[in-house]
Amino acid sequence: MFQRIGKAAYKADLSNTHALLDLTGHPERGLRCVHVAGTNGKGSTSHLLASVLQEAGYRVGLHTSPHLKDLRERFRINGTLISEEDVVRFVEEYRAGFEPVEASFFEWGVALALWWFRCEKVDIAVIETGMGGRLDSTNVITPEVSVITNIGWDHMDFLGPSLEAIAVEKAGIIKPGVPVVVGEAEASVADVFRSKAQELGSPITFVDQHTPLPFPSALPGAHQERNARAAIATLQRLRKGGWRIDDTHIRDGFRDVVRNTGLQGRWQVLADVPMTIADVAHNVDGIRVVKRMLECQPYENLHIVLGMVNDKDLSRVLEELPKNASYYFCKADIPRGLDAHRLLDMAQGHGLSGKPFSSVAEAYRSATHAAGMNDLVLVTGSVFVVAEVL
Repeated sequence: MFQRIGKAAYKADLSNTHALLDLTGHPERGLRCVHVAGTNGKGSTSHLLASVLQEAGYRVGLHTSPHLKDLRERFRINGTLISEEDVVRFVEEYRAGFEPVEASFFEWGVALALWWFRCEKVDIAVIETGMGGRLDSTNVITPEVSVITNIGWDHMDFLGPSLEAIAVEKAGIIKPGVPVVVGEAEASVADVFRSKAQELGSPITFVDQHTPLPFPSALPGAHQERNARAAIATLQRLRKGGWRIDDTHIRDGFRDVVRNTGLQGRWQVLADVPMTIADVAHNVDGIRVVKRMLECQPYENLHIVLGMVNDKDLSRVLEELPKNASYYFCKADIPRGLDAHRLLDMAQGHGLSGKPFSSVAEAYRSATHAAGMNDLVLVTGSVFVVAEVL
């Protein structure tokens, strides 16, 4: 599992996925869907799209990753998780055929999502890529609209050493003649998308991120407004394709996105006294967003429970973190987790101070006990750390 062990589990090839789809009778064929890629915001954008489509009366599949507590979070229809019985049925039916393929966990998951959506006869599915685009296991679908939220620094060892190289990988989801919506892109990155869309004859929309958002979103922050604008542009494309989506559906879908889809871990308030917030930010752009959110939040003292994985460009992330905070360093209970003492050593080199703890739970307890009534406790740095406090 890439989620647990990292690079050793990654397979930059679609042959396994095609083999699994052969075995399952090609559930991707005829599936009407939206395909969402990007460095940050693709999960939130996917949930916003699914929520609006639900409000419009459609039966909506949603496939996202990673999960926080339960792998079934990756597979939803109108907000409801796939049943344990359906997961077991899928494994029992296809295990004998799948095992010789030596498929990864993520490849199994994509096949499961597509198979389940076909079984349940969804009207439309929102499919989030796992990491890249061109070689991502989800890139076997032909969507109604392709969406690329933004390009930032993450997974450079897989996707390339420059923003342009990363953009090329993300642009791999663009299909011939299929409209593409780009949430944020400037200069040479925009040129990558423009060139690919022109090559494939795909109408391209670059979202105007300076226009006022016509409907408020339940997801706070300027970054979520950008995700919402990308979602609106995508919904407008779907409208042109004949999907019945009106402004009331968008307003209600944005307002009720958490209730409709079960989204967690995005500036999620866990307690009011002391104010305790969890956010799954884990790369440079994500941490910058968290810093901007902190600037809008009143507090006396800041306590940050921080854990990270050992295969990220950590120095750039650590440099972005607030210096005026007490840190509680910890390691999530996965093989990819970075040792808390090692994280402390690296953090001190960037002017951060705190103590290491033997577990996420111990770090979290210490932070909440040390915090005063008007202080703020933030849990961040990794999906896996956030998962252990939810």
